[in-house]
Amino acid sequence: MSTNDAAMEEEQSRKLDAPAAPPAEALPRFETPIVPQATIAGRALVAVVAIMTFLASLTTGAVMLVRAAASEWQADVGREVTIQIRPSSGGDIELDVAKAAAIARRSAGVVEVRPYSKEETSRLLEPWLGTGLQLDDLPVPRLIVVRIASGAAPDLAQLRQTLTEQIQGASLDDHRGFVERMRAMAGAVLAGGIGLLLLVFAATVLSVAFATRAAMATNRPVIEVLHLIGAKDSFIAGHFQRHFLLLGLEGGLIGGGSAIALFALAELASDRLVGTAGGDQFTALFGSSSIGALGYLAVLAQVGLIAFVTAATSRYTVNRTIETIY
Repeated sequence: MSTNDAAMEEEQSRKLDAPAAPPAEALPRFETPIVPQATIAGRALVAVVAIMTFLASLTTGAVMLVRAAASEWQADVGREVTIQIRPSSGGDIELDVAKAAAIARRSAGVVEVRPYSKEETSRLLEPWLGTGLQLDDLPVPRLIVVRIASGAAPDLAQLRQTLTEQIQGASLDDHRGFVERMRAMAGAVLAGGIGLLLLVFAATVLSVAFATRAAMATNRPVIEVLHLIGAKDSFIAGHFQRHFLLLGLEGGLIGGGSAIALFALAELASDRLVGTAGGDQFTALFGSSSIGALGYLAVLAQVGLIAFVTAATSRYTVNRTIETIY
């Protein structure tokens, strides 16, 4: 046997004695994310998103409360009109008040007519003029409050004309000016709330864009290696999108959950103050302190929207940055 044949037999024997290599499918695979999960920048972004979501939720809840209170005020004011009887020379104001009340009661859609007595009228002026004043010599008008049935539409123009023709010094106030001012105020609050929400979303977008650029700058060598071995831009952008989607969802849940807890505590405190002087005044001014199921759903929708905005901003920033790199 030659030397070559002996070497070949020795090599074959060594291969047969070596343990078989495990199949490729049996080898463990460890996937490391492109963007590290727990970083200082990531925690800072979660805090920023949580604060922005909390502010956005507070704005939404405040707008809903103001609009609900304004609607209640408009509904209450719209169901009442006021007849004013001014004293006239040579006339009997008590007779004029009784006559005006009778005319109002005959009008369609009127459910209650309440004339204010002289003493009640004087008490209405006490907050401005003080107590102990003699108003007998002053031409203080008398008021008649007329309540309208819910859903009814009385002919106020005809009632105003009848009062003016039959009673000297009579006038009808349907509070239209006050209702218009209330609508303008509610519209201004709504516009201000929308503007504040836009600012919050703009700040969130800028924060996510800066955080994405910082993450790409930190992991640029990894991105370049992936690009060299053939990784598509969509694959790289998808990793950043999932990372920032989770960060945005975490921050949104923290901020939205804090706002929901605050609204729930305010509603609970309002319920406990029912029947007290402070609680009644608060309810009279601002209405119910509960944003209702619709308000809570709006807060949850904002959480999802902010998470979506975070992910979309991150993907857009990654794509634009990759274009500038390559």
